[in-house]
Amino acid sequence: MLHAIRTTMALGAAIDRASVEAACEGQSSIAVAGYIDASPAGLSELGHDSHDAIVVVCREESDDVLGFISGAVDQRPDRPVVVLFEGSANGFVRRAIDAGADDLINGAVLTAGSDAGGQVAFALEKAVARRAGGGQGSRGSVGSIITVLGPKGGTGKTLTACNMAVALAQAGRRVVLVDLDLQFGDVGLALGLAPDRTIYELAMSGGALDAEKLGDFLAEHESGLRVLLAPRRPDQASVVQGDFIRELLDALRTMTDHVVIDTPPSFSPEVITAIDKSNGLCVVAMLDALSLKNTRLALETLERMRIPQETIKVVLNRADTRVGVTLEDAAHLLGRSPDVLVPSHRDITRSVNEAAPIVTGSSSDARQAFEALAQMFLPHDDGAGVAASTGRRSLLRRGKGA
Repeated sequence: MLHAIRTTMALGAAIDRASVEAACEGQSSIAVAGYIDASPAGLSELGHDSHDAIVVVCREESDDVLGFISGAVDQRPDRPVVVLFEGSANGFVRRAIDAGADDLINGAVLTAGSDAGGQVAFALEKAVARRAGGGQGSRGSVGSIITVLGPKGGTGKTLTACNMAVALAQAGRRVVLVDLDLQFGDVGLALGLAPDRTIYELAMSGGALDAEKLGDFLAEHESGLRVLLAPRRPDQASVVQGDFIRELLDALRTMTDHVVIDTPPSFSPEVITAIDKSNGLCVVAMLDALSLKNTRLALETLERMRIPQETIKVVLNRADTRVGVTLEDAAHLLGRSPDVLVPSHRDITRSVNEAAPIVTGSSSDARQAFEALAQMFLPHDDGAGVAASTGRRSLLRRGKGA
């Protein structure tokens, strides 16, 4: 930074100003412009040109803090808001981001010797640079999130996610594929990538999630696709919690055009979290009665969650197999016609065995089908997500599954 960032410090209840001042000592990139209360009453003290950014310091989530964040963003949308939160996040990350915060750091500001000041300085530098440069991290310029669902195992969900992601990358898009099948993810195997660093190590690393840090944990495929791999062992899955997934997806979408998410065959908490953050959904089925039945249940579940139907694409794998179920039967069982038909082809099995996505080499109809699927997700909005639908209900909050 060429100059210190003039920062207004907004303090929540039970935050000691002297401790915050001590944490900021020695941070040459921070010039504290003043201290105010992190409450709606403190909004009147923000002024107009007295600061470049706002840091909210709090120990507990409260309506006052969230109201302050939202009001500060509305009052000065050109001034980034960074939140330093001490204690258990317990859903606060998502609510703070939804209120308009640019970054949230979980750090012990009141603990002597902590590096909270350094973390805040780094987050401020990134946030101000993004605003000044109009970069990909600024609001209105975030990537889309596409979640691939397969309510029944063995339908080709991972195959679909990998080929769609690679097709998007080959179309010149910046794409990150996340394997959210935390216990038995196969994305690494399907793409021939070694799980040197996985989502488990990322979750264990602590600290803020920024582009530089995330880049260290992303494996790179020869197509240009970057991949965050699933944990190596099933017992590591429990470390990856919902709040972390929300923060991760918010961070990834600021550094890429598309985030594609492969999921386990269930409506588990992490899958619901991904759905909540998604702009588009891809539901994968096969031409057999059991798969079609489960897919119909999944579509009905998404409807109960009030997911806009136009954001959902249905893929039918092995659509030309003769198993006593016709495409007309499939449309009747699903309650809608599939959007993409992927035919059976020996190149598909070969591509899986050779860890070479079919869109990278084959000239088959299967390749064309996956490329057509990718094209359906190319036009994307500003990233508000399907969770923004008015009155939308989440099964995660209701504690139910499909």
